[in-house]
Order: sequence, then C-alpha cells, then structure tokens
Amino acid sequence: MENQATYNYKVVRQFAIMTVVWGIVGMLLGVFIASQLVWPELNLGQYFHFGRLRALHTSAVIFAFGGCGLIATSYYVVQRTCNVRLFSDGLAAFTFWGYQLVIVLCVITYPLGITFNKEYAEMEWPIKILLAIVWVAYAVVFFGTIAKRKVKHIYVANWFYGAFILAVALLHIVNSAFVPVSLWKSYSAYSGAVDAMVQWWYGHNAVGFFLTAGFLGMMYYFVPKQAGRPVYSYRLSVVHFWALIFTYMWAGPHHLHYTALPDWTQSIGMVFSLILLAPSWGGMINGIMTLSGAWHKLRTDPILKFLVTALSFYGMSTFEGPMMAIKTVNALSHYTDWTVGHVHSGALGWVAMITIGSIYYLIPRLFDREQMYSIKLIEAHFWIATLGIVLYISSMWIAGVTQGLMWRAVNADGTLTYSFIDSVKATHPYYFIRFLGGCCFVSGMFLMFYNVLRTVFDGKPVNAPIPAVPAHA
Repeated sequence: MENQATYNYKVVRQFAIMTVVWGIVGMLLGVFIASQLVWPELNLGQYFHFGRLRALHTSAVIFAFGGCGLIATSYYVVQRTCNVRLFSDGLAAFTFWGYQLVIVLCVITYPLGITFNKEYAEMEWPIKILLAIVWVAYAVVFFGTIAKRKVKHIYVANWFYGAFILAVALLHIVNSAFVPVSLWKSYSAYSGAVDAMVQWWYGHNAVGFFLTAGFLGMMYYFVPKQAGRPVYSYRLSVVHFWALIFTYMWAGPHHLHYTALPDWTQSIGMVFSLILLAPSWGGMINGIMTLSGAWHKLRTDPILKFLVTALSFYGMSTFEGPMMAIKTVNALSHYTDWTVGHVHSGALGWVAMITIGSIYYLIPRLFDREQMYSIKLIEAHFWIATLGIVLYISSMWIAGVTQGLMWRAVNADGTLTYSFIDSVKATHPYYFIRFLGGCCFVSGMFLMFYNVLRTVFDGKPVNAPIPAVPAHA
C-alpha cells in the first residue's frame, strides 16, 4: 500500500502516456483511410479497406485517445480539487487495464468485420459488456473520491467530468441493447425509425458529453492553471453547465433531417441545436476571458497557445453545428464532406488541442520535472498541428459545398445536371489536401511523443503529497 498522504499519480501517468500512444495510432489510421480516398488502390484486401478501418479510426481517436485523456485528467483533477487520494487504487488500476483491453479487442475485431451496425458504437456485445463494467468502476472511483473530499466545495470541472461519466454510461447501456445470436454477433433490440432515433440520441450525445462536457472539465481546470488566472466568471461556469447538459440531450434528431423520422421530432432537434449556441458560447467566452490580464503569456507559452486555440475552435464548431442543424442548410450539407469537416474542426481543433495542452501540463508534474524536455518542440508542434487543421477543414468545407451544389443541380427538363461520379472527380483534389492536413497533424503527434519520452526518461515518477487542508475548507 502506497503512502495515503500522497495523491495516486500512477494511474494518471499510465493513462497520460497511453493518450499520446493511442493518439498516434488513431491519427495514423485517419491519414491512411484519407489516402485510400485519394488512391483507391490502397484499399488492401478484405481486412484493411476503408469500410472496416474507418470505424477503427473513429473509435481509436474518440475512445482510445480522447477517453484516455479524459480519464487521466479527471483522476488528476478530482484528487487535486478534493484534497484526497483516489477512492480505490485497485479499482483505478482495473479501469486502466480494463479500458486498454476494450481498445485492443476493438483493434482486433473491427478489421475482421466483427462489428455492431451503429455509428461510434461498433463493438460487439462481449466488448460492450466489458466496457460497461469498466465504466461503472470508473464512476465508483470518481464519485467515491468526491464523496470523501476534504474540501466542501465541488469545483466546476468535477461537475463536467461527473456529467460526462453518468451520461456516457446511460447512453452506452441504452443504445447498446442487443439480441445476441452467437458469441460475436448480435442485433439491435430496436428496429426501424426507433433504432435510428436511439442511435442518434446516443451519437450526438457522445459528441455532447464525451467530446464536449468531459473536455470542458479539462478546460475549466487547465486553462486557469496554465494562465495563472482564476476562472473569469464562476457564476457563468455554473449556468454554462446546467444549460449545456439540459439542452444537449434533445439535439440528436438533427442527424435525421429528411428521413423517416417524424417531422416534429426533426424540428425539435433543430430548435434545441439552435438553443445550444448560447451555453456553448458562454463556456467558450468564459475560457477565453480567463486570459484577461494574461494575454502576454501567449507570446512565450506554447501550452497556453494549445489551450486557447482549442477554445477558439470550440467556439467555431459550436456555431457551425447549430447552423448545419437548420433544415434548409442541412438540405445542402447532409451526406457531404462538409459534415466531415465540421466533425474534425471539433475533433482536431477542440478535443485534440485541449488534450495535447493538458497532457503537456501534466507530464512534467507526474515525472518531477520543472517543464517539458523542449519548449521549442511544443511550439513546433502547435504550428504544425494548426496548419494541419486549417488544411483539413477548409478542404472539406469546399468539397462538401461542391458536392451539395452538384447533387441538387437540375437541368431545365428536371433531370440531374451531374452524375455522382462527376462530384467524385470534382472533390478528388480536396481529398489530397485533406491527406496533407492529416499528415501535418500526426507529424505533430510524433514530436509530442519524442518530447514526452525525453521528459519521462529525464525525470522520475512521483506522487505529490496531499497538502494539509485549512480547518475552514
């Protein structure tokens, strides 16, 4: 048993290192499937074509890279803000090894075609059950730590992490309801339009709680820490929290405009998506304004550059999303690469950038170093990553609008002006630019991996002592 007067940094270190490793794996897969769309001959055999690897890419980036980043930072933040060690070292270790096993099983089964027919939920039923068990253990560790806190106040970052943990458990369990037919095959318990509705209730709330609420928890801790400033408005952070988690739950139907879903349901999804703009921008403004009086630090602090740029992309993505949910805009954008560009402005610009900045903050503190091995490498990483994002999303915007306009163009007699292959040829150059953007972004991840390894080898693992808490706290 380790000294109970220290924080448990071991599990934080494990998840933090795997965040970088899975980031490289997931993003390399992304670059490879982007290249398959430029050079179709790279679709190799039945196991490594786009159709199978695409699901692996999304899961690796969202759940392996993003999930490890969220668990690493939540375990760090909940200990530091509650002034106690994690509720259970054993359960925390189980969450690490169990979560890695889930990811490895997905890496094995997806290329084999052993998948469930749901977006962002492709794992088959034995893996789903394992993930549910691991997630419950994670919830017990997190909320158990809050329950035994020595500080009366629950800091706002923990509210966001807590909402993310509870909502993802609910989403995963309800959407994954299955009827097994063999050890590695099952079918959804729902059917038809109901199945679609449940899936996109899950799908959009995976964005809302996994990719937004969790990373806002990250933002509310690491932005003030790195800037050396208090949160701009604590009251706004609480309003932001309640408005966001209430509104997000109802926005899913905007994925199903012009489908068999009832029209009133589509309209509700559109309206709540538009309302979402307010709490989303409330959070973005709160994060940006936290830098009041500290803007000069951006000149010399590349970690802060990552965090602030992430907030900028969060603001942009959460403006673009509600706009794309409007039915008339959606008529142009849906099924096009505009949607792909939107997803990646959020995934690369917001999720990856805030995670990278937070991991750069954590690593020296977990390995007893004053700072990362090379600040210049962090600076280089920032500019390469930013260039990659700009190339990626701008190319996909142009490709998407091109597709939407070509698909709806009609001749005077009502026949289609362009065949589908015409739109494929028109968008091909932009797929190459997307590939270049992806290469830039993953190159930055390799720089990060080297920087992290040098910092780890130069340092030594430490568990920081838990400070004495004032009697009034």
